[in-house]
Amino acid sequence: MKTRYQKFINQHIFQRMSVDRCTSVIASRRIKTADNECKETNTFIRATTGLVKPICDRAGEPYGEMTKSTKPFDIVVCKLKGGRPGHCEYRGNAYTRKIAIRCEQGLPVHFDRDIVNFE
Repeated sequence: MKTRYQKFINQHIFQRMSVDRCTSVIASRRIKTADNECKETNTFIRATTGLVKPICDRAGEPYGEMTKSTKPFDIVVCKLKGGRPGHCEYRGNAYTRKIAIRCEQGLPVHFDRDIVNFE
């Protein structure tokens, strides 16, 4: 379980993320699909694990199969704009949105999506 949580942290948690750093951060953290392709989209949550982990407990509420945050987070969404495996290029946009994640044994293990309307 720890490794899935560590993968979640590597792929989605970066407090100092900025929109112009998508390409370099995704490359340095070696974020790609299971078959080594460029990911279409990767979202970074601009918060610490100490703020994200409680979503799996009292800072979250059921959202279908997922758990959604009760409060919005600052996020940077990096979308693939071109390149090839090993040289993926991304464009970033910043938002403030609630997030939906999958929790297992009290730990975040999968980023599902951001939620545009605050239901």
